[in-house]
Amino acid sequence: MSATIKITTATNTDQQDWDSFVHSYPSASPYHLFAWGQAIRQAYGHDLLYLLARQDNEVVGILPMVHLKLPLLLNELVALPFCDVGSCLAVNRSVESELLAEAVKCGEQLNIKNIQLRGQLQSEHVPDTSFTIIESDKIRMLLDLPDSSEVMLTSFKSKLRSQVRKSERNGVVFRWTGTDGVDSFYSVFCNNMRDLGSPVHSKSLFYAIMGKYGENARIGLAEFEGKCIGAGLILSTKNQTSIPWASTLRQYNRLAPNMLLYWNCLKFSADNGKKVFDFGRSTENEGTFRFKRQWGAKSAPLPWYSSLSDYQNAVKKEQTKSTGRDKVSAIWKKIPVPMANFIGPRLRKYINL
Repeated sequence: MSATIKITTATNTDQQDWDSFVHSYPSASPYHLFAWGQAIRQAYGHDLLYLLARQDNEVVGILPMVHLKLPLLLNELVALPFCDVGSCLAVNRSVESELLAEAVKCGEQLNIKNIQLRGQLQSEHVPDTSFTIIESDKIRMLLDLPDSSEVMLTSFKSKLRSQVRKSERNGVVFRWTGTDGVDSFYSVFCNNMRDLGSPVHSKSLFYAIMGKYGENARIGLAEFEGKCIGAGLILSTKNQTSIPWASTLRQYNRLAPNMLLYWNCLKFSADNGKKVFDFGRSTENEGTFRFKRQWGAKSAPLPWYSSLSDYQNAVKKEQTKSTGRDKVSAIWKKIPVPMANFIGPRLRKYINL
């Protein structure tokens, strides 16, 4: 008879066991690492509910969730917010089912309105729970990496290699940084988000991420004549690298800094033994999708699940307000950057996307 599965709420003392399990799990994303929740709690003050399953004292599954709560407006558990994936990881369906059942039980105790899971579950239909798939046209873009950047470069079409060299010929220089690169990264990122009409994350979140992830986080900067014109932040596990944020200044796009930025992220990943590079989510055939596909990335399903049985109806009601959101976005684009940087983080911490 197999030993009983014991599920507990993870604390900081469980971090080493938690992260060891994540690094050993081939499809785990860097967002599954304990550091993601720690950084969110440090920067935004959200509570964490990280469920840890053990059997015979061995970790057999995890379910990281963040509690987003705003009185009268918001009360949900998300696995995980501010990224594409971060759902349940388990050695088998039995462990997965027990973790999900425990999540539902915790949600009831907290009077949670919705539990959202992001990432492929092992079962098409989640047993003993009310989770249903959220309809979406979003997909992940993943690239299987070769053993070295040299092999990868030779696999690229000549046009792609030429575009990478173009940025260098234009005088764009790339360099890796750590926490000392947050200010340069943020100067580009916040401008780009304002131009897109979207509230920006707090700079404190990026400082927290760099501090909590340590050697598993890096910031790459593309510079021209001493000025940062492009920046990206990458996170890694033993097997996978993800790039949750990358931005360039639009007035310098003619210099192709994004090509140099992404090439160096791919180069670092391949040369450091990573097996997969996660470009993040896209909508098929849109601009970002085509940009990622040119590097050889392939589309993969990106199912999200909700505990709300009427989630789709709620989404449809929200969609009827899209005109209003478009107006707000248009106004946001005209707000001076300093003001957008002051107001944005106070809103962004409650937007789970």
